[in-house]
Amino acid sequence: MAASRLNFRPARWLPGPHLQTLFAPLLRRAPALRRERERLLLADGDFIDLDWFGPDTPGLPCAVLLHGLTGSSASLYVLGQQKALAERGWRSVGVNWRGCSGEPNDLPRGYHSGASEDLTEIVSALQQRLPDAPLAAIGYSLGGNVLLKYLGEQGSRCPLRAAVAVSVPFRLDQCADRLQRGFSRVYQARFMREMLEYVANKQRRFAEQGRDAELASLAALGPLEGLVSFWDFDERVTAPLHGYASAADYYRRCSSRFFLGGIAVPTLIVQSLDDPFVYPHSLPEAAELPAGVEFELHRGGGHVGFVMGPPWKPRYYLEERLPEWLTRHIEPAHSARR
Repeated sequence: MAASRLNFRPARWLPGPHLQTLFAPLLRRAPALRRERERLLLADGDFIDLDWFGPDTPGLPCAVLLHGLTGSSASLYVLGQQKALAERGWRSVGVNWRGCSGEPNDLPRGYHSGASEDLTEIVSALQQRLPDAPLAAIGYSLGGNVLLKYLGEQGSRCPLRAAVAVSVPFRLDQCADRLQRGFSRVYQARFMREMLEYVANKQRRFAEQGRDAELASLAALGPLEGLVSFWDFDERVTAPLHGYASAADYYRRCSSRFFLGGIAVPTLIVQSLDDPFVYPHSLPEAAELPAGVEFELHRGGGHVGFVMGPPWKPRYYLEERLPEWLTRHIEPAHSARR
């Protein structure tokens, strides 16, 4: 476990993992950011929307922010992180995975926990647009799993200078099991409603536009009533839409824990031992982590929570820790080359 330069102590007025997890999504006021939206066209004819924020100065470092399941670039942890990065002189871009920007995407397929091919296209496009800027990435939950899988696949060829992954579901099968236990079933139920609505919105759009082939691809999934767990949804929707034989095959091929050994760029992983989405035994052992990977494990913090400070002035550890860590790992090296 790596030592942090910042001391995280979970807020006493938010005891337990669930209050830490739910406080910001339910009660935090969204930072007001004036962002610039860009539509990135993908090689398969689909699109991903990007939301830019921060100083538009050539050569300054840029961070790519990757949201979690059923989130978007408007998720409060993304907005807060973009604001914090800008205060340190960084530019950032909030990624909206396919169909997550408020508009259904154009293909039957969507996004999922292993969609590292989409991240590859995003990073390649940013390299062309910002040839002099050192690039970093921050991934949360599903976005963290995609990021770690991408880093492991890229190995020493990775164009990112540094990366951070937060609250990662390292073993997708085990996390699907974890979300069927106790209060975590409340999170699962919410995810199921939103993921099924994601598919229904796409069906309505295809029907309105008369896109019969795309509509037929979704109809081939069969009726989607009665799907109550991740195993159900990934067996009936994620796997067939994205070329996996089954939910088990998808989990096996996309769980980031199996890709950690290939990571070759400085990487910070921030995790909570009480994460209600992740079993402790799903976390990687020290022997699985390359020398450049720092694993920062906290006793508390929930899932993408990490709230500290008093109730009248809460502080968000991730928005202090991550810019500090990225700045130490990128800016000194970048300055030395100028």
